[in-house]
Amino acid sequence: MRRFRVIVNGLAYEVEVEELASDGAVAAPHAAAAASPAHAPVPAPPAPAPVPAAEAKKPARKAETPAPAAAAAGAITSPLPGTVLDVKVQVGDAVSEGQVVAILEAMKMENEITAPHAGSVTAVHVKAGSAVGLGDALLEIG
Repeated sequence: MRRFRVIVNGLAYEVEVEELASDGAVAAPHAAAAASPAHAPVPAPPAPAPVPAAEAKKPARKAETPAPAAAAAGAITSPLPGTVLDVKVQVGDAVSEGQVVAILEAMKMENEITAPHAGSVTAVHVKAGSAVGLGDALLEIG
């Protein structure tokens, strides 16, 4: 048995790992492992702090990807690499905050790209079938 300390989300855990031979039998113990007690008690990890009831009822916030510095102020950028399936707006269209402006496929899932604020579409940089990378400008709202 070999002992390791693993840190997950800021909490430290002590784990014991048993090495197996290729046939599935337990391999001979290492010299360092043999010197330590075979089944030393492992202290329980500290319990996570309780979440106040008011905090538990709040919906989880969606992680927002910051726009690259090179992108224009009103640019809507791709939050992940993928393929543009559909562009729902054209230059000159008025959009409202939260309106779906494009559909992006990534890993066989369709992702709706929404307008972060109300305004008018001033430029469209992609079309259906375009491959985009993380942070690429899709369109601009002025």
